Amino acid sequence: MTTDPINRKGLGPRFWERKPLTKMNQREWEALCDGCGKCCLNKLEDEDTGEVALTCVACRLLDDETCRCTQYDIRHQFVPECIVMKPNNIDDHAYWLPQTCAYRLLWEGKPLYEWHPLISGTSDSVHAAGMSVQGRTVSEFETPLEEWEDHIIEEPS
Repeated sequence: MTTDPINRKGLGPRFWERKPLTKMNQREWEALCDGCGKCCLNKLEDEDTGEVALTCVACRLLDDETCRCTQYDIRHQFVPECIVMKPNNIDDHAYWLPQTCAYRLLWEGKPLYEWHPLISGTSDSVHAAGMSVQGRTVSEFETPLEEWEDHIIEEPS
């Protein structure tokens, strides 16, 4: 069992079912992250259709074993284009978030999955359910951009 880097203790029971995303405090907002690592995968967006394809090409800062950013607090120094999800920008970014992402699910009015750490009580449940990218990524440094299409993956739901 790994130590959860997100402090989920002491939050209101099932707060996400009673509180809109825009009314959550910072701790509640951060607790929604399930730690799957999918948001740190590079995506390809079709310019004509707007369809987003997920690849297994990981951001240079993603730790493939923990599914966490190795430089979370200072990631913009290394990856300036990394988007910080916030209640005030979710409307602009929810479309590219993983289909199983709590932020996207709640934004769409859907419930969280049983494997989500807020429900299961453990951060390992996302890995046990096969919903994380643990051990499944390739490096963006070793994968030329023109080969990213060869690494498109179907997202489990």
